[in-house]
Formats: sequence, C-alpha cells, structure tokens
Amino acid sequence: MPLATVTAAAGAVRTLLRLEEGNEAALVERAAGVALGLAESFCGQMLVARVVEDSLAGRAAWQALSALPVQTILTDGEGAIDRDGRGWFRTAEDATIHYRAGLAQDWASLPPEIAHGVAIMGAHLFDNRDAAAVPPAAVAALWRPWRRMRLDGPRRA
Repeated sequence: MPLATVTAAAGAVRTLLRLEEGNEAALVERAAGVALGLAESFCGQMLVARVVEDSLAGRAAWQALSALPVQTILTDGEGAIDRDGRGWFRTAEDATIHYRAGLAQDWASLPPEIAHGVAIMGAHLFDNRDAAAVPPAAVAALWRPWRRMRLDGPRRA
C-alpha cells in the first residue's frame, strides 16, 4: 500500500476519533494501514493503484493475472483486459508480467463508501487495541457493494 494512502487514511481515522495531529500518530497510522488491508481483503481487489508483478509459466493458453482490477498491462506482449477488469496474458515462454492494478488512483479518488469504512474500521481498531471486539456491522455494509467474489476460477472466452 502506498505510504501516502496510509497517511491519508490515518488522517481520516484521526478526524473520526477527534484526535489532534501527532497524538498517538504511530498507533493511528498502524490502525489505518491494517484497516486498508482488511478492506482490500474483504473487497477482493486492490483499492489504490500500484504496479504489480506476476510470474507466468510459458503456455499457449491465456493466463489470468492475480490482481484486480487491472488498469494497464506494462509488459510488451499479448495482453488483454476484460470488461470486469481481469487482466490476461499469453506467453510461450516463462515471463514476469508487470501491470498496474487498483480501483482508484489515490485515497482522494476512492469511492466514499470504501474510504469511510476504512476510517470507521481504523477507529475501531484504535479504540479496541487492547481487547478483542466485533467490528462494526456498518463497515461490511459500506464495503459489500464493492466486494468481488467468484465461485470458480477465471476463464477467458
């Protein structure tokens, strides 16, 4: 996760908690980073765009790239991006594929529901750092529309 994204998320957590700048900054930043990771795991996609590297074995068939949603494939060759943001690449030899994936370019361009859910989750983690507590149901409700799930593996037509 880009450091600028974690810092911006920490600012949103700090605002929600009504903490002053610098007050327990390391804990807030850690909680924000964990909340961002939880959001990516829950949603099943990268939230903020960054460059990803996949190693693919040489095959005649199309192979799915691991991260979603793919914005652009940076490696020259036979690549494609389908309407769902799944990246595909075909290579006859073993290759390392570089591509850019993510839902938004930065924290500011994230959908507000995701960003607010991250702030709520970060505040929850900060407030409950010494005890196990059930995460707020509102977080799942905010993230659920952005969740990507598959029951089978990706297939290219």
